[in-house]
Amino acid sequence: MTPGPRRGEGRVAAQSGRAAEEIAERLYLGLGGRIAARRWRGGGGEIDLVVDLGAETVFVEVKARRDLAGAAEALRPAQAARLARAAEVYLAGREGRACRFDLVLVDRAGRVERVENALSFDTF
Repeated sequence: MTPGPRRGEGRVAAQSGRAAEEIAERLYLGLGGRIAARRWRGGGGEIDLVVDLGAETVFVEVKARRDLAGAAEALRPAQAARLARAAEVYLAGREGRACRFDLVLVDRAGRVERVENALSFDTF
């Protein structure tokens, strides 16, 4: 039997993820964005942030890891596909609005990197 994570590890990871999402939220608010949704669920996936930024809807995936390179590598193809499905559900009834997927990377030191148009999907 393989031992599971030590007690508290999951809680620390959840707190780290929430803190990274708050950093991303402040970043988009500073750019003049309006937070339309936090941790929006639909279509089998969860979108960390949905931001109305000017005429665009920006779907934001936040990844927090020890370093920015590790955060960048944390987004897997299967998760990207779930994000696309969730975005399609979110956009239902909102046709004609421009949208994009951004990736916000946060490392342990609090450094942040925003990657605009990090994901592209033929459906949009």
